Amino acid sequence: MGRLILSCALAGCLAIGMFWLLTAPERSDAALLSGLEGDARRGEAVFWAGGCASCHAAQEATGDDRLVLSGGRAFASDFGTFIAPNISPHPEAGIGGWSDLAFVDAMRNGVSPDGRHYYPAFPYTAYRLATVQDMLDLRAFIDTLPPSAQPSLPHEVGFPFSIRRLVGVWKRLHMPDGYAVSGPLDPVAERGRYLSEALAHCAECHTPRNRLGGLDRDLWMAGAPNPNGEGRIPGITPDRLSWSEADIAAYLRDGFTPDFDSAGGHMADVIRNLAMLEDADRAAIAAYLKALPESE
Repeated sequence: MGRLILSCALAGCLAIGMFWLLTAPERSDAALLSGLEGDARRGEAVFWAGGCASCHAAQEATGDDRLVLSGGRAFASDFGTFIAPNISPHPEAGIGGWSDLAFVDAMRNGVSPDGRHYYPAFPYTAYRLATVQDMLDLRAFIDTLPPSAQPSLPHEVGFPFSIRRLVGVWKRLHMPDGYAVSGPLDPVAERGRYLSEALAHCAECHTPRNRLGGLDRDLWMAGAPNPNGEGRIPGITPDRLSWSEADIAAYLRDGFTPDFDSAGGHMADVIRNLAMLEDADRAAIAAYLKALPESE
């Protein structure tokens, strides 16, 4: 009996050790930043393409108030309600005290400065594909924005999802190693792929998810249930969206469809962001969408 108990104890310790090892956060090496320096001017375009204000500014913010990244917006899901944190440059309430390496780790690996996994409501699975230079440029731009002392609120997530270490398992299943749309594209569509998949994270809304909340990459951009439970978010593959590239680019600029309808809901906020980009970038996104394979 003593040997059996000892064997079970050893097996349990081994299982816990393996779990701890397999769920350990991935960290970036400082060498990744060697020779790189952020540029706030370039970072502004990354900021708008990445949609930072859509989650981290106040719900009804307009104008310059959209640059106050005090957090507080609530995002309901099947796993709980996630509250956007303060990412303003405030040294205590925000991220002003973070190092550049900590910022890159958060954006590309979904890891906090103290080594905790972030929940994937933060779309680091997309930002993971962004260049380190773009992330440093983004940090430089955020550092120019108004600091806010508003404290971040805790997420409203119940057991077992409240166990952060389990996110390490989720990451092993769902962190991408590359673009969903692989293979060569022409230079314009390639730029659009980077903007759409790495920065604007279009698939977070337009692609359905599996039971664990991971994107179903076999149905990339094919449309998905609306997270708020009201209807569906449309598919935007060529077989589901017949608009021309010019139509798409114009919609991303002013929010008007070819039939003179207007964007609403979260998409209206997305368009406010994309309208801040250069025409060439919106045209690149349109070219990428027209280059998508048809959905199954």
